[in-house]
Amino acid sequence: MSPSVLQHARRIVVKVGSSLVTAEGRGLDHAALSRWAEQIAALTGQGKDVVLVSSGAIAEGIARLGWKKRPKAVNELQAAAAVGQMGLVQAYESIFRTHGLHAAQVLLTHEDLADRTRYLNARTTLRTLLELKVVPIINENDTVATDEIRLGDNDTLGALVTNLIEADCLVILTDQPGLYTADPRKNPDATLVMDAHAGDPELERMAGGAGSSVGTGGMLTKILAAKRAARSGAHTIICSGREERVLLRMAAGEAIGSQLVARQAPLAARRQWLADHLQLRGALVLDAGAVRALIEDGKSLLPVGVKGVTGDFTRGEVVAVVDAEGREIARGLANYSAAEARRIAGKASSAIESELGYMDEPELIHRDNLVVLG
Repeated sequence: MSPSVLQHARRIVVKVGSSLVTAEGRGLDHAALSRWAEQIAALTGQGKDVVLVSSGAIAEGIARLGWKKRPKAVNELQAAAAVGQMGLVQAYESIFRTHGLHAAQVLLTHEDLADRTRYLNARTTLRTLLELKVVPIINENDTVATDEIRLGDNDTLGALVTNLIEADCLVILTDQPGLYTADPRKNPDATLVMDAHAGDPELERMAGGAGSSVGTGGMLTKILAAKRAARSGAHTIICSGREERVLLRMAAGEAIGSQLVARQAPLAARRQWLADHLQLRGALVLDAGAVRALIEDGKSLLPVGVKGVTGDFTRGEVVAVVDAEGREIARGLANYSAAEARRIAGKASSAIESELGYMDEPELIHRDNLVVLG
């Protein structure tokens, strides 16, 4: 097996499942939370950025309310989430404080990450927290989001957060050693998959269904999460959260669990995503100098090189970049809305603040959010 991809990862998303956080549903496992906090503190001390995506709010709420099993009614699940979130966050905050770290609660829904403006705002918030050496504790906003509760997997949220902050690695801690070729509870010949490529269709065939009455995500959701994370170039590790000092051992290079490696480098994956998957909401028309700066020099798109703006788009939406003849030469994520872009088109970046009253970014499109089309 290859050395752990966590060894050279600088930015990491760690997802822990309900069965680990809540001791199979019997309320929060404070000893387990303490072990992860200790390891995350050590990783932070090594210069790594760590974001924790934690399940457990609904399960903790069920335990606090004295219910014997997970309810099916959405309103009861939302109530359980509201009760359980208090205990979950309180526990993490007090535990991280003993290691000299601040924690921050960030509640997200899939809708937050599908909306480009909210996506950018969430990314900015998370990056700022990491710069401040604060550990973000992320969970789905289960008290208001009904579809996320019905679908019920923080594995997907972990992958979305991995893409959001452009992390190098997603670690999914579960109650299983990793991905097996078949269900080991039913097939004694099943073997652990130690190395594979994320997105390999064979992995989805191997993955079984949900195996816990506490959480709602089975191995298939983890395989699909790895596939999603790989789109931004992130590798995924699926391993047991009950392994002793598992995060620190992997950070030292020890291979544990199943490594699902992304085939693409992050920038290539991001550019492919921009080129292939998003609907265009407008266009920026460039002068010849700006076209050369983008194509030949790999520069960001500054407002000074923009001759015209078409369409109606908001900040964070995808727009076409065209030359004077209307040929699309690139596309990317706009840092300003169409109305704002029209006001600053043709002007120097230094004039943005005086024109708009503020300056979010000096570029109309940053080169990291832009793909030149061949």
